[in-house]
Amino acid sequence: MISLTRLNGEPFTFNAMYIEQVQSNPDTTITTTKGKKFVVKEPEDVVIKRSKKFYREIGLLRIVD
Repeated sequence: MISLTRLNGEPFTFNAMYIEQVQSNPDTTITTTKGKKFVVKEPEDVVIKRSKKFYREIGLLRIVD
C-alpha cells in the first residue's frame, strides 16, 4: 500500500498492486486495472518511486535504483 493525497488535500492509502497506468496531464492520474481513475497531488515520479518501494517490500521487485 502507498500513501497518496487527493487534490482536495485528503490523504488516502492506495493498493499499488492495482495500478495499470500513471500519467501527468498535467495532474497525476492513476488508472487502475479495473479502469477507475484517481487524481493525486504527488508528481508521477513520486508515485512510481513509492510503488517500486512497495513492490520491493513485498518481494515482487528486486532491483537497485
